Amino acid sequence: MFATAGTDEKCRACEALGAERAINYKTEDFVEVVKSLTNDRGVDVILDMVAGDYLQRELKALADGGRICVIALLGGAKAEINLKNDVLRRRLVITGSTLRPRPVAFKAKLAAKLKERVWPEIEAGRIKPVIHQVFPAHEAAAAHALMESSTHAGKIVLDWRENA
Repeated sequence: MFATAGTDEKCRACEALGAERAINYKTEDFVEVVKSLTNDRGVDVILDMVAGDYLQRELKALADGGRICVIALLGGAKAEINLKNDVLRRRLVITGSTLRPRPVAFKAKLAAKLKERVWPEIEAGRIKPVIHQVFPAHEAAAAHALMESSTHAGKIVLDWRENA
């Protein structure tokens, strides 16, 4: 499993969490690195939070028959791709998912499945969220400043309890 991050520190954090190799997308070409690490084969699956003009490069990093799942549009909602050469010929799949427009009943069912299947793993300590820092709610501005600085590695949490 490979990961991308924007600083060497965040790359080290990804590797500490189990990534075989983390690629600093600001200083390295992730397509070249992935191709070199997979003997030019590419990867089978890419979870894409960027989209936009990254999609063209991600297609090049996929192995034939590979899949990209777009889950956010941080790089924009539009991409130009060569369907004949980059998708059809190589049998690639591009899919996407977002929960926002889904019906409340679907979201409730999903939450129940998470509680049933994932929550026990969290309670047992087999899955641990990566928390960078917890802020009391009255320090929301400081939490937001940290988020904008992009110097964190992990989640920034606001604690809304009164005595936090």
